Amino acid sequence: MIDIKNKNALVTGSSRGIGQQIALGLAEKGCHVIVHGRKPEHCEETLNLLKPYKVNTYTVHGELSEKEGIEMLIEQVNNLEISIDILYNNAAIMTSYREDFWDHLWEDWMESMKVNVLSVYKLCGAFMPKMIENGFGRVINLVSGIKDQPELLPYSASKWAASKISIDLAVKLEGTGVRINSLDPQWISTDLGGEFADHSVDEVLPGALEPAMIENDGPNGETFSAI
Repeated sequence: MIDIKNKNALVTGSSRGIGQQIALGLAEKGCHVIVHGRKPEHCEETLNLLKPYKVNTYTVHGELSEKEGIEMLIEQVNNLEISIDILYNNAAIMTSYREDFWDHLWEDWMESMKVNVLSVYKLCGAFMPKMIENGFGRVINLVSGIKDQPELLPYSASKWAASKISIDLAVKLEGTGVRINSLDPQWISTDLGGEFADHSVDEVLPGALEPAMIENDGPNGETFSAI
């Protein structure tokens, strides 16, 4: 495992839940952290939790279900004028559980694909070319091992698509020092995962950090498990 001290990491959806835990784990390793939430005030809790660590912290905001929100987030990050060495595409939504699994709304599908797939693709496109130019980068797309639940089909299908992004982009990274992989956090008790999940949110550490700390010739296009 490599040392990520003084690297810069952007973690989307890090105002709470799994993203917040990842931000804290990265800071503990000496990594500088860019916290993202839908609104600036949503980031305050994570920023307070990061205060004990001797790292630089930044905040960006933007609604990832809209093209304008994604572009605004990218612009804010670029305005920081720092390299993005590590990108965790963590932000995601889960639409309603529908007993009638033929009744998922058009809006369910569109929102799931915009946040869980298109934002992942756009953020990879915004920051990976510079990683390749710099000869270092780690991109981690959070996915899900959920299966056999058509009641949650827009969510599960969108997460499968996020995994496919990792797999297909990986073939373009050989010899670059940049790695892209997926991370399955498992069923975690969060606002999204619900209260009956198998694991508490703090259990994602340290496993969630592993794909950020692999060697330059390490796994590529693979799926890691946080637990």
